[in-house]
Amino acid sequence: MSRAEGATPHKTWALALLAVTQFVLVLDASIVNVALPSIGRELNFSQDSLSWVTNAYTLTFGGFLLLGGRVSDILGRRRMFMAGLGLFVAASIVGGLAQAPGMLVAARAAQGLGAALVAPAALSLLMTIFAAGPERNRALGVWGAVAGAGGAAGSILGGVLTEWIGWEAVLWVNVPIGIAALALAPRLLPAARDRVTASGFDVMGAITVTAGLALGVYALVDGNNAGWLAAQTLASGAIAIALLVAFVVIETRAKHPLVPMHVFRQKTLRSANLIALLVTGAVFPMFFVLTLFMQQVWGYSPIKAGFGQLPFAITLIAFAGLTSRWVTRFGFKTPLVIGMVLTAGSLVWLSLLTAQGSYWTELLGPSLLAGVGGALMFIPVTLAATAGARRDESGLASGLINTTQQVGASIGLAITVAVATAATTSSLTSGNNPGVAATDGFQLALLAGAGLAALGALLTVWLLPGLKNQPVAVDEEDEIEDRAVVTV
Repeated sequence: MSRAEGATPHKTWALALLAVTQFVLVLDASIVNVALPSIGRELNFSQDSLSWVTNAYTLTFGGFLLLGGRVSDILGRRRMFMAGLGLFVAASIVGGLAQAPGMLVAARAAQGLGAALVAPAALSLLMTIFAAGPERNRALGVWGAVAGAGGAAGSILGGVLTEWIGWEAVLWVNVPIGIAALALAPRLLPAARDRVTASGFDVMGAITVTAGLALGVYALVDGNNAGWLAAQTLASGAIAIALLVAFVVIETRAKHPLVPMHVFRQKTLRSANLIALLVTGAVFPMFFVLTLFMQQVWGYSPIKAGFGQLPFAITLIAFAGLTSRWVTRFGFKTPLVIGMVLTAGSLVWLSLLTAQGSYWTELLGPSLLAGVGGALMFIPVTLAATAGARRDESGLASGLINTTQQVGASIGLAITVAVATAATTSSLTSGNNPGVAATDGFQLALLAGAGLAALGALLTVWLLPGLKNQPVAVDEEDEIEDRAVVTV
């Protein structure tokens, strides 16, 4: 990784630490997918319960992100970064030692909780360390590219580790990285805490929003298994909505609200979070669909299917620097619209995949285009969602955008699976063979993702102000203190 212009060596190493940590968090959402068959056989999971190896992580990650962001503002970002990372590492060790389904699912849930503390603290630390403007844009470009590559890398590493070592390795790979990050964090990351008091902490707000988000994510991730009209799905969704409505009411009356409602008066923040919902809803399911397609239809091995997604990751990283410069020059809106249009186009192109096709003629081109689109989307939408946030609410803004992305991924995956299942069933009923039927399902699912990306482009044009970066409000004394503690 080349050092961004204007960044000191200490800042560069801090950025590397934050980016690699976020890479691991994103990686863990997908790395176990390839290992699921081995896990199911060795731990005697039922077919229905096996999905909870993935869902348990998603559930706690998405449910606790908002709380994690606000707690990092109150108790200190580095402190919560290290506490969450410690929990994440411990849960990874326990998960790899699991001898029963319940033990592994509980460990995955604990991993998600740790990740929910780390992710908003990491993004908030990045905003603290790097000054608003070109320096922060370049830093976020590196951070976003490395983190975004985690989604594609999960399939590759999962296949390699499962085939060469065993399923336990997909969890234990986190341990040396996490321990190294814990050792480096006190030397590289600022320790200063903003002057936010923990007195009068909004307990009821924390309970209602965490329970509401967790139940909402549960309804989304379990709906395709249990049925969208099943009693447990409808009940979970209804209770989640009721809890989130109660949360809004509580926040408008609380003396020390967990989420001050005034943050939503910022049009850029509101718009960016809505757009981020569609961005992740369109892109995240693509990895899921392509991994299954390459293995089930083209007969690829897990490792080969994983490497098939490498061009996306390489292109994303390669274009991150260009995106950072574009955002500095043109603002959030232009790169974001172009990125969403390119992503929609790449998904339409991918929907032309055939059961008899080849990687080089049908998959490589749209994968490269999707990588360019991804770089142009993720960096500006994250900057837009955190621009203008007060210094003492940067953790909250980071928690909001992380929560939005996690929920968007869950919604997108739920839509993708539902559409693919319905189309595949219809194709089988029409007399097509399983390979052709599966292809029909995947094609329609990719078109659904293209629709989400196109809708996101339209909303970006309509809602997002055409402004260049807005500086984050920073208390001068705290900024000086933070610079002083970034030492080696």
